[in-house]
Amino acid sequence: MIGKLKGVVDSFGEDWVILDVHGVGYVVSCSVRTLQNLPRPGEAAALAIETQVREDSIRLFGFLQEAEREWFRLLQSVQGVGAKVALAILSILSPDELSGAIAMQDKAMVSRAPGVGPKLAARIVAELKDKAPVFGSVDMTAARIAGADAAAEPGAVQDAISALCNLGYARPQAAAAVAASVKALGEGADASALIRRGLKELAK
Repeated sequence: MIGKLKGVVDSFGEDWVILDVHGVGYVVSCSVRTLQNLPRPGEAAALAIETQVREDSIRLFGFLQEAEREWFRLLQSVQGVGAKVALAILSILSPDELSGAIAMQDKAMVSRAPGVGPKLAARIVAELKDKAPVFGSVDMTAARIAGADAAAEPGAVQDAISALCNLGYARPQAAAAVAASVKALGEGADASALIRRGLKELAK
């Protein structure tokens, strides 16, 4: 099983790169994000590799970050997510962005990836919500406020989120802004102060 390849970039395709390792050219499927960050042909590169063996093929998937490979594996644990969809999601979102989107239950962000409809996005964020903090730098205050336990938050927090949502902001973005406001102003801040600070956060 191949876990890493280090060689010279030979050529690129739409969703793959050929990495020349001591004269052997390995075709490695990659996310758009990974391909964009690889060096030019003729230059050295190293990729973490996920090997998938099927009855009729062996496919190599390459990642610049170990966290990206872990997310690739984790995403495929969700029913309806195969390698193609997992790569599509990782093409749109970095590992930290994906961690944040799942922790915040932001279905809209995940559904930006090609091939990911609202139902599949909802399944992804629901099934992986407890695993998101493991793989990224997630703001747990924001995740808590946006999550299922939001009803347990102080009334001022709930009122501030509701007010920002009424102004047209999506709930995950409103929750993140209010969470940042709570951090800045303290747990005892009233709703109006949280709203004003939240609007400043959203304007950044």
